Amino acid sequence: MAKLDLFGKIDNVKTTLRGKFIVPPFSVLDARQGYWQRRKRRWLGLGIQSEIGREAKTYNDHTWCKDKLGKVRARGEGTSIFDPVLSELMYRWFCPDRGKILDPFAGGSVRGIVANLLGYDYTGIELREEQVIANVEQGHEILPDNIPKWLFGDSSDVCSLVGANQFDFIFSCPPYYNLEVYSNLKGELSSCKDYKKFLHHYRNIITRCLSLLKDDRFACFVVSNIRDKKGFYLNFCNDTINAFEKSGAHFYNEIILVTAIGSLPIRVGKQFVAGRKIGKTHQNILVFYKGDPKNIKKNFLQKVVK
Repeated sequence: MAKLDLFGKIDNVKTTLRGKFIVPPFSVLDARQGYWQRRKRRWLGLGIQSEIGREAKTYNDHTWCKDKLGKVRARGEGTSIFDPVLSELMYRWFCPDRGKILDPFAGGSVRGIVANLLGYDYTGIELREEQVIANVEQGHEILPDNIPKWLFGDSSDVCSLVGANQFDFIFSCPPYYNLEVYSNLKGELSSCKDYKKFLHHYRNIITRCLSLLKDDRFACFVVSNIRDKKGFYLNFCNDTINAFEKSGAHFYNEIILVTAIGSLPIRVGKQFVAGRKIGKTHQNILVFYKGDPKNIKKNFLQKVVK
């Protein structure tokens, strides 16, 4: 009998790069490709609704959901949604089988649900209680026997929230400074009005998270460069790299994620004419390693595609 994958499709072991690794492990990942979008629809077709529990709005590529008849359709722009395919890739590529994952900026449900559906053990920290409640409710609906752990609290207190746990992978998408303000709660990094203050707290969180990461393990942050009020780049990507390196991890991989254009053609004309600002259609995936790279091969021998 043919073996089926997570989505009920026949799981054929192939010798191609896509067959081995789902997506070719190149420095540029193109989320606009048909195979990527098909896999994304399958993930979201499981019932993942990461936007529930959030009110913040931002421009984003279209996402997908099931309508009342159970058919998968395009969902309009609005709250930003983390890509489940990207989550799957980073887990399979950089986390050992059944590894423990720490996400200090959990946000919506997608990273947790994808992780536990794949057999990993996810712990996410989220400052907004309503988001934690929404995530847990989705967890009960989609995988009631293995609900991801979403902890309500400030990620600055990560060590006290998770105790002495040691993790196998750190994976998160931090606030891009104040580009998208999620709340005005105490400890909310996205509400910081001063970039230096933001970086101070951001670096402390990274340091504390890395103290919980086992040796010979990876960490990955999905980030993007952002502009100040005058329009100059703050160089958030480089500041993230510096924060990890000063905390004992080494910069190991840089990946560009090319995202769908969405409404960018509508917006880019005005911003280009006004200030020659180029429309951004990518994010930066920064991968770090803590330990001796000679041990990578023996610790990551598992097949990627299952």
